[in-house]
Amino acid sequence: MTRRERVYKALHHEQPDYTPYQLDITSELSAKVAAHLGDSGFMEKVGNHLNIIEFGGFTEEPGCVFRDQFGIPWNRTVDKDIGIVQDYLLRLPSLKEYTLPDPKDCPLGEGFEAFLARVPDVLSFIGIGFSMFERAWTLRGMENLLVDMYENPAFVDSLLDRITEYNLALIDRALRFNLDGFRFGDDWGQQNGLIMGPRLWRRFIKPRMAAMFQKAKEVGKYVMLHSCGNISELFPDLIGMGLDIFNTFQPEVMDVDLIKREYGKDLTFYGGISTQRVLPFASPEEVKAVVREMIRRVGKDGGYIVAPTHAMPRDIPPQNVAAFIEAVQNQERAD
Repeated sequence: MTRRERVYKALHHEQPDYTPYQLDITSELSAKVAAHLGDSGFMEKVGNHLNIIEFGGFTEEPGCVFRDQFGIPWNRTVDKDIGIVQDYLLRLPSLKEYTLPDPKDCPLGEGFEAFLARVPDVLSFIGIGFSMFERAWTLRGMENLLVDMYENPAFVDSLLDRITEYNLALIDRALRFNLDGFRFGDDWGQQNGLIMGPRLWRRFIKPRMAAMFQKAKEVGKYVMLHSCGNISELFPDLIGMGLDIFNTFQPEVMDVDLIKREYGKDLTFYGGISTQRVLPFASPEEVKAVVREMIRRVGKDGGYIVAPTHAMPRDIPPQNVAAFIEAVQNQERAD
């Protein structure tokens, strides 16, 4: 069975020969693992089942600042992969002094067609990160945006409508390529539930995300959502919107067995190996045991892509990354 066939089986909730897997890793940890293994090309040998490339790019400025296509400055002094927002551009609840960028100018990873062709045996996704709530708060500030949802709802509607228009134009651009789906990234959760609560999510976020999902689904593309935190109360909404794959699937914040039982006939779960508790603190043998157990429990009858719950951060020992790779590459084949 090819990697592509294996993922198709999982997405259609059928038992593949073994559970598809994905190693997502930050640049700092990747360098440590390469040194540990003595192999700078180790990622090419992992056997990942997904190609994911993101829209967007950054311009480097002095002081370890990287400015994105929306003009937002990200300070990467500590976090080398994403950073933290250094300055919010919308100081007032108004768009009068700010114009969103032209979506035609948004970078789409260098050599994208070559990227798609390089590993044709896997499923390829184009990612639109910061796709709604995150894009709005990185412009306005999270606290300000949450207050605006109560005090300035017309402004929030206007801002989110502009973001939606921008993203729909990106989807149109992406559909020129031979891809399998879209990965929308938008963190809505915290450890104990939704940041904005279900009522405000349904009021502001749901209809706009639904429009983006629909545009992808109506031309037969898969839809993947990345959201950190416990957003399980939204799964019925998301299934109704056409979601196919949910990531991050965090065992610290949700009962993965219950979630698989309740929603596994509709959703494929991607993640499940804890970057909060297991990967940073367990021994390599414990990591392998957790990976095998998650595959046994959640991977049964498809609907699962085993992976870290987030791109593995720098605090994970390289030995545990190697243990994860060994466990996913040496699975027992299903009957």
